[in-house]
Amino acid sequence: MDNVIIRDIIQQLRDVENANLWIDENFEKKLSQVNGETAFVRPISDLHSIAEITSHLIEWRKEVLSRLKGNPRGLEINDGANWRTNEELQQRRWENILNDFHATQLQLIAFLESKDDAYLCTSYPHADTTFPHDYKYMVTGLLHHDLYHLGQMGIVIKFLNQQQKGL
Repeated sequence: MDNVIIRDIIQQLRDVENANLWIDENFEKKLSQVNGETAFVRPISDLHSIAEITSHLIEWRKEVLSRLKGNPRGLEINDGANWRTNEELQQRRWENILNDFHATQLQLIAFLESKDDAYLCTSYPHADTTFPHDYKYMVTGLLHHDLYHLGQMGIVIKFLNQQQKGL
């Protein structure tokens, strides 16, 4: 089987991680702009820190991978793991958060590499009956979610840079 869709999705996941995209941004580029100190700073009280956003992405990657394996929903919007506090995340240390971020990407890609395009058309067995969807919908949604938060990171980093310059 050709698996054109699976290969395309995997490439998109890799591209958002560290490719030279037309948007001129990727996670590697953004995350390299913060360190173990600045990653936990909220430049404005209503903005999440880079560590909070990265942790949020990790949790949703783990959740989507679990669902792709056919498991029922685990993470909910109001769960504490969805948006961990900076205090909690500082205990984990920035290096460990980054390692977890990269590990979840590799786990997701490894899982998808074992599947074919027909798998993507399989209905998620635990979907809400009023909103049924397949596995392709989930993976595409995860890509959209990653891109949304990549942009959010850009805003946070812009404010961090302004604070460092005293603006």
